[in-house]
Amino acid sequence: MTRGAVALAAVLAASPVLGAETFVIDKGHSEVGFQIRHMMAKVRGRFNEFEGRIQADRARPEASSVELTIQAASIDTANASRDKDLRGADFFDVEKYPTITFRSTRVTPKGKDSYDVAGTLTMRGVSKEVTLPVTFLGFMKNMRGVEAAGFETAVTLNRKDFGIVWNRALDAGGVLLGDEVYVSINLETRKEEAAPPAAQ
Repeated sequence: MTRGAVALAAVLAASPVLGAETFVIDKGHSEVGFQIRHMMAKVRGRFNEFEGRIQADRARPEASSVELTIQAASIDTANASRDKDLRGADFFDVEKYPTITFRSTRVTPKGKDSYDVAGTLTMRGVSKEVTLPVTFLGFMKNMRGVEAAGFETAVTLNRKDFGIVWNRALDAGGVLLGDEVYVSINLETRKEEAAPPAAQ
C-alpha cells in the first residue's frame, strides 16, 4: 500500500460516519392549514396542536423519513360553533379518533430541492397511502445558533376517502360542502442535538 493510500485510509477511519440527522418541528414557526368549499366560498382553518420529526440524510435524501402527529381536537376555523361540530361524530369524531398521523415509507428526489414523500395517512381510523410533493427550503442557523431546516407541501384530499361523508342538500340545488380539501403544511424544524454520554 502506498503512503498516500495509508494516509487516506487513516483519515477515513478517523472520520465519523455521516447519516440521518433528527430535526423536530418548531410549532411556533410552523402551520398545518386547510381549506374547503362551503356553498360558493372557501372556509379556511388550521390545527393548532401537532408535533413531528424528520430524519434528514443530506448525502442520501432517499434515506430520509418523516412522521407527523396532529391533535384532531385542535381544529380551529375561527368559529366556535363550527369547530364543535367538526370535532363531533359527523366529522373528525375526536373522542374516538384523537389523532391524525402521517408516517413516510418512501422519499423520491424529483429535482432540485423537490421530493415526493409517500407514506401512510391515518385519519378518523382510516389509513390511506398518499404522496406529498415536498419542497426543501434550506438549512440555516436560527437566532440561538441552532441549525434549522424548512419544508413545505400542499396536497388535495377527498374527505370521503377517510369516512367524512356528512353533507346537506341545498334548496337551490347542490350541497353545502365540497368533497375536496386543500391541505397546506409549512414546517420550520430545529436540529435535535444528541444527548451527551452519561458520566462513568
